[in-house]
Amino acid sequence: MYRKYYFINKFDTKNINKQDKQTIIIYRNYSSVSLNEELLIKIKNYCKKKSINFYLSNNIKLAIKLNLDGAYIPAFNNSFQHLAYSLKKDFKIIGSAHNLREIRNKELQNVEKIFLSSLFKKNKNFLGISKFKLLSKLKKKKIVALGGISNTNKKKLNLLNHSDFAGISFFE
Repeated sequence: MYRKYYFINKFDTKNINKQDKQTIIIYRNYSSVSLNEELLIKIKNYCKKKSINFYLSNNIKLAIKLNLDGAYIPAFNNSFQHLAYSLKKDFKIIGSAHNLREIRNKELQNVEKIFLSSLFKKNKNFLGISKFKLLSKLKKKKIVALGGISNTNKKKLNLLNHSDFAGISFFE
């Protein structure tokens, strides 16, 4: 069974209610200076009620403190500080990368899965199918497709032999 990863930056029950149990919610809000712990607890409890896992982006220490299901390390985060933390058995750490150097860094950060982007979205990190396949063969961890995935191009994921995917607009 494949996993879907849905990035959110606000608490919207309408979109969370549309998700199934194979969806993992990742809260990331880089525009805010500080994280609102009360809001995170509210999201966590709502996701728990819906049997949906909830991860926090770019703050592993807070994710551990709030007893979340996991944490997400963005490509720009090169810290290894979390390796000294004591983690509960089922706490997962995942991260993203855009190139081989970042893939190797995420492997050293000991992430469980690497989100490789951008697969379809034509931005400065655009890979396309060929480069995505090439980079995904050079890794030691599981790969999750990220970037520009829609209902129309979702079938192309079968070409990659990767069924896990992540996004924002796909879920809204």
